[in-house]
Amino acid sequence: MASAFAHAVVPLVVYAAFKSPSMNLRLLVLAIILAIAPDADVLAFKFGIAYSSEWGHRGFTHSLFFAGCVAAFFMLFAKPLKSKPWVVFAMSFIACASHAALDALTNGGLGVALYWPFSTERVFFPFRPVQVSPIGVGAFFTERGLRVITSEFVWIFIPGFVIGLLGVLIRRKITARKPAIGDGQEA
Repeated sequence: MASAFAHAVVPLVVYAAFKSPSMNLRLLVLAIILAIAPDADVLAFKFGIAYSSEWGHRGFTHSLFFAGCVAAFFMLFAKPLKSKPWVVFAMSFIACASHAALDALTNGGLGVALYWPFSTERVFFPFRPVQVSPIGVGAFFTERGLRVITSEFVWIFIPGFVIGLLGVLIRRKITARKPAIGDGQEA
């Protein structure tokens, strides 16, 4: 898996690029939580559920179906999130699904059950440059942990920063082009 830090990158990039009254800080916080949440499936180890099980780590919680169900559920909270239901759905889906996408870029583990419940096959992307993250915080303070952080910096954080910055610049340029209401032009 990619680390929890790396999983926060995608929601941060989407927020930076599309920040608006509907794409707000409340929704960003939820999205970061949802981007990390699929790894709650590590609790399966405590219950004796095998890693390779569809109910195990990187199983059903890493599927597009799960991301869609989570996103549909959180649409119900659009008002408290001060957002539009479709924006909540889109951000929640992207955040949750991005978890599986980042894990599918790693070089270890069993892959992700991306297509569950239609298939229990575990998949990786053909290009897998990200060092698989250890489970547990203590493991980050080792040589392996340093390799993971370095890998995530190169393959996730730097590209995320560049894409986010481009998104901000494009958003600002689009916003600057919009004529103000009442300046003699029709809105």
